[in-house]
Amino acid sequence: MPLVYWLREELGLTGTHLGCGKGECGACTVLIDGQPARSCRTTLGEAAGKVVTTIEGLGTPEAPHPVQAAFVEEQAAQCGFCTPGMVVEGAALLARTAQPDLAEVKEALDGHLCRCGSHQRVLKAVMRAGGRDKS
Repeated sequence: MPLVYWLREELGLTGTHLGCGKGECGACTVLIDGQPARSCRTTLGEAAGKVVTTIEGLGTPEAPHPVQAAFVEEQAAQCGFCTPGMVVEGAALLARTAQPDLAEVKEALDGHLCRCGSHQRVLKAVMRAGGRDKS
């Protein structure tokens, strides 16, 4: 069983979205032991015994993760379908590179698709969360 179904149906963690089901769009991205992974391509067995963090585990409404807060400040979400995967990927990037440059942000988010065309705001949000863009 793909991890995404277990998260959504068994645990009720519906923030992780199922987009393409092929690991190509990034909407289902979660962290497994701190590393980004496409939950539609990860089996439950592969995740067994590991720490899985979804968008729900990054922050709270009262204390959002810096990437979550920056997405709001930069108005980076439009329809919001791709947002959880991009936020999770951005959080993983900041965990390994505190102040990534634009090239590093673009590389980390490569493969995350947004049909609304919010990519520039998404990049700006991750840069803001990393302290590189204070606008």
